[in-house]
Amino acid sequence: MLVVRDAPSPNFDSRRAPPDMLVLHYTGMRTADEAVARLRDPDARVSAHYVVDEDGAILRLVAEERRAWHAGRGAWQGETDCNAASIGIEIVNPGHEFGYRDFPGAQIDAVISLISDIRTRWTIPDGRIIGHSDLAPERKQDPGERFPWKRLASVGHGLWFEPAPERTAALGAPLGVGDEGLGVIVLRAGLHRLGYGLQPGGDYDEATKLTVEAFQRHWRPSKVDGVADGETRATLMGVLQLATAESVTGVLS
Repeated sequence: MLVVRDAPSPNFDSRRAPPDMLVLHYTGMRTADEAVARLRDPDARVSAHYVVDEDGAILRLVAEERRAWHAGRGAWQGETDCNAASIGIEIVNPGHEFGYRDFPGAQIDAVISLISDIRTRWTIPDGRIIGHSDLAPERKQDPGERFPWKRLASVGHGLWFEPAPERTAALGAPLGVGDEGLGVIVLRAGLHRLGYGLQPGGDYDEATKLTVEAFQRHWRPSKVDGVADGETRATLMGVLQLATAESVTGVLS
């Protein structure tokens, strides 16, 4: 049985529609107590629905039916008010600023149990289980490349794809800042179709680099450098296929 303790935050308002997205964060502060205090501080004007500590303890700060203030400026799959559409889960970790480290097994077990529980109440597609960095690549890095997205997908939460080596080799030379042309057009269109706010275009600019880094943190975490090598592009193609299949299944069901 899932054990959740209440630690109410005043930082919320009303929703305009049921949530259909999950956004995962790391707290990015030195301690869990410091993070929870900030999420409950009315002057901070930030919050989340849940906080999951490193030992697996779960706090509920805002009811799921309310709009917590966790996502900020960003977009995913055309939604620009991600707070209104999502449930936010803060996962205790110091983050890149204060000593980013692996997420303990007990913590990830609790995150999985919490997501499983949330999805019994709301219709949340796998393609809308994302990280904070996915909706705001220019601002955020969390939950980061150490977060085990593959493990979540293995138990049915989120999308995951690992391309065969021959598939990556077939895509040719890497693409990076300053490149332009058909390869960049296909890349940017694919990232946009998946959900990123990056608009289609033919220039590999700084916004493209940051979006590629966000994609890599989630789906190709072994090398996060903003360069769209063959593995990154083949992974994008595979994740897109999974997302497309999911959307078709959703329409037909």
